[in-house]
Amino acid sequence: MKRLIMATTLILLSTFGTDAQKPKLEKATFGMGCFWCTEAVFQRLNGVYNVRSGYEGGNLPNPTYEDICTGTTNHAEVIELQYDPAKITYETLLEVFWKLHDPTTLNQQGADVGTQYRSVVFYHNEQQKATAEKYKALLNKENVFGKPVVTAIDKSQTFYVAENYHQDYYIKNGQAPYCRAVILPKMEKLEKLFKSKIK
Repeated sequence: MKRLIMATTLILLSTFGTDAQKPKLEKATFGMGCFWCTEAVFQRLNGVYNVRSGYEGGNLPNPTYEDICTGTTNHAEVIELQYDPAKITYETLLEVFWKLHDPTTLNQQGADVGTQYRSVVFYHNEQQKATAEKYKALLNKENVFGKPVVTAIDKSQTFYVAENYHQDYYIKNGQAPYCRAVILPKMEKLEKLFKSKIK
């Protein structure tokens, strides 16, 4: 009987693994305009999990999409994700972030205008803050974009998950005009620049 229990335990461990084998995930939050675009990009990266669209950085508790669209709540459209540092580094996430949008336009991405569309990194610890600030300073020093990077680097605040219809938007609505006109070019750029990092 004891042997049977031990054998069963070994089978379960080999099938499901132990807590020690589970990846230790860390959190990151980025805003780079419309969160439909941001979500679609980061969902494709190997080592990134649980990407959620939402709102952060404002002064109204439990905001709705209608509240955000007024541009008066000071929230940004962002995505919050979890990632496995053993598979993708925070530096790589930042590289994707800065290369897949225009970080030189204040409160605007293309036709989307307003504080809700600002370029922002919400850091979750001092290491993320230092890494983001160092990276931003380097981009400006080397004048990578030909104009100053205006991305805000702010301490993470309360993240409010957006309404269900905003989640997995590109996956569900890839053929919609907005997706084809705005998101698809970003996906193609992601494929070109970060092919080795894609799932």
